[in-house]
Order: sequence, then C-alpha cells, then structure tokens
Amino acid sequence: MAALVALTLLEFLWGAVLAPLPNARWLAIKALPLALLVPGVATGRRKPRQWLALLTPLYFAEALVRAMTESARHSAVAGVAAAIALLLFVAVLAWLRSDPR
Repeated sequence: MAALVALTLLEFLWGAVLAPLPNARWLAIKALPLALLVPGVATGRRKPRQWLALLTPLYFAEALVRAMTESARHSAVAGVAAAIALLLFVAVLAWLRSDPR
C-alpha cells in the first residue's frame, strides 16, 4: 500500500513540479489511474490489485526509459519512480500469489 501511494504521489509531482517536460505539466494526470486504484487496494479487493499488476509495468517502463534518456534531476526522479514501480509490482504479485481465493 505504501509503494502504491508513493508511486501515485511521485508520478503526480514528477509531472507537475519535480521534473516536468516543457509545456507538458498536464502529464501529471498519468497519476490518476493509480489514484483510482488506491481505495480498492486499501480494502484488499482482488480486482484493483489485478489491474495494478497490469498497469505497473507501464509506469516502470516509462520511468526506465526516461531515466536512461534524460539528464540531471529528470533522470534521478525517473530512477526513483522505476525503483518504486518495481517494488510495487513485486509486492502485488506476491499478494496475488498468496491470496487463497
């Protein structure tokens, strides 16, 4: 749950404040799908976590590409986002595997 909230906040702040692309602050809305999943994941429902398992690799891939192609703080923010996304993906898969349903 902590990784989901951290990734949601980081994605929003990344697009809006920390390292926005020129004239593209609207990209902060990429955090919206994650924010919509927070209540379902917090209550322990299976479907939101399944959706999260499908979405997280997209966030990881974007962060990894931007970490390798951008410079300075943009690259650092992207690296942190990639690490959090990877942690979140592993945690979601572990939860789905351990769930007896």
